[in-house]
Amino acid sequence: MHAPVFAAEQNPAPENALVYFIWPADGAVITGGKFWVRMGLRNMGVAPKGVDMKNVGHHHLVVDADLPPSTEPIPSDRNHLHFGAGETEARIELPPGKHTLQLLLGDKEHVPHNPPVHSKKITITVK
Repeated sequence: MHAPVFAAEQNPAPENALVYFIWPADGAVITGGKFWVRMGLRNMGVAPKGVDMKNVGHHHLVVDADLPPSTEPIPSDRNHLHFGAGETEARIELPPGKHTLQLLLGDKEHVPHNPPVHSKKITITVK
């Protein structure tokens, strides 16, 4: 018998909230596997995980995957990178090839807001 699974409570987000890539740009070609990802956010604030304030969250980078369900905590694995200290930039490393990147804002418990605040999915190539 399995324990029931309950959806996490979602914090509201302003309708005009926007998370976006400052760098890299869609279609960027990156030489070498290490590069900086710079993350922007409008009409909300960035705060470390655990901070319980209205209209704040922290960045998550979804790599080579679709967005996770918006009613559950964002996974933490090689496809879902957490920046729970409130980082707005991070140095990451990816193997050669084409990759998709997408930003998703999570609340104090790593749950997407309602409505979810995410960037468009971009594609980069690592050489």
